[in-house]
Amino acid sequence: MEVSSYGDGTDSSGIVRILEDLSQSIEGRHVLLVEDIVDTGHTLKYIIDNLSTRHPKTLRICTLLDRRGRREVELNLDYVGFVIPNKFVIGYGLDLAQRYRNLPHIAVLDDEEIP
Repeated sequence: MEVSSYGDGTDSSGIVRILEDLSQSIEGRHVLLVEDIVDTGHTLKYIIDNLSTRHPKTLRICTLLDRRGRREVELNLDYVGFVIPNKFVIGYGLDLAQRYRNLPHIAVLDDEEIP
């Protein structure tokens, strides 16, 4: 499943778009949702609500990065790699307007570099 709520900006638009849906049923199955980063929580809440209607046996959440300082929605994250400060991070698949995604590490983008 591929979703987007950021577009080319640094803040969520608040509108979650499903870019690619699941290709098979999850009904009665154990599901592990793996996220790169959890920020405000709105996108993840939308995904959880959407997947829950598909009746999985269990639904667990795993995230590499948890930016709790921006959380607006209460979530239960089952597995967290790292809790990070309220900074914009790039690299290792994380991008800003499709840039920096290919960095082999995660880095903080300086405020003056953010449009």
